[in-house]
Amino acid sequence: MQNEINIGCSNTGEVTDKIENPTLPSSAQNVSVEFMDWGLTDYQAAWDKQEALLNSTVAIKTKNRVENSKLPTPNYLVFCEHPHVYTLGKSGHPENLLLDEEGLKAKHATYYKINRGGDITYHGPGQIVGYPILDLENFFTDIHLYLRTLEEAVILTLKDYGIEAGRYPGYTGVWLDADNEKARKICAMGVRCSRWVTMHGFAFNVNVDLDYFKNIVPCGIDDKAVTSLQEELGYKLDLDEVKDRLKKHIAQLFKMELI
Repeated sequence: MQNEINIGCSNTGEVTDKIENPTLPSSAQNVSVEFMDWGLTDYQAAWDKQEALLNSTVAIKTKNRVENSKLPTPNYLVFCEHPHVYTLGKSGHPENLLLDEEGLKAKHATYYKINRGGDITYHGPGQIVGYPILDLENFFTDIHLYLRTLEEAVILTLKDYGIEAGRYPGYTGVWLDADNEKARKICAMGVRCSRWVTMHGFAFNVNVDLDYFKNIVPCGIDDKAVTSLQEELGYKLDLDEVKDRLKKHIAQLFKMELI
């Protein structure tokens, strides 16, 4: 496998020829996962924390390889919210941000070019942003299965609230009415995977202000709408309750032992 993979909004097949069937390493796996809720966190600060966790895990893997040792690698599942921010992935197009510097200031929003896959998306209060920083060699070595499993956790969470959701062929993320002209995205995804260690993740629209999506071409897709759990149900959700349901589904699907 290549050292790094980046997958985002519309490239579900980007690395198909580099991924084989899920395999597990011969050494014992660590399926314990430390859960952290960072609350409302500045985007740059969260990005720096992710990088530090990923780099420390990769350093352990390098040490194991060089010294032929079997030190366990840690896993983390982070939930947070961000102040208004637009992020552009490595394969994105800057023109999909429809605001200039003055427009960003007027919206009290920031803008970052980042090292995940995909195009542009928005993060803001009322949105559950999930950053799984996992050594996939502790679970399964298939980046596509990883994405589908995260999607399934969101799909099951939506089902808890009586909403049927699914996938849209050719795109990552979770969609409603994906089989007809009313297709709308409720959860975006963009990940980076370095030596089987993941970072970045998903953005699940719960109580988020959807007007902010009008300032971009979300994920570079100009003919599909964006929605939220609040928009679909008609009332504001208890964000902690949604987090708890989502966390449990992720743990069950990955067979994690959450700490």
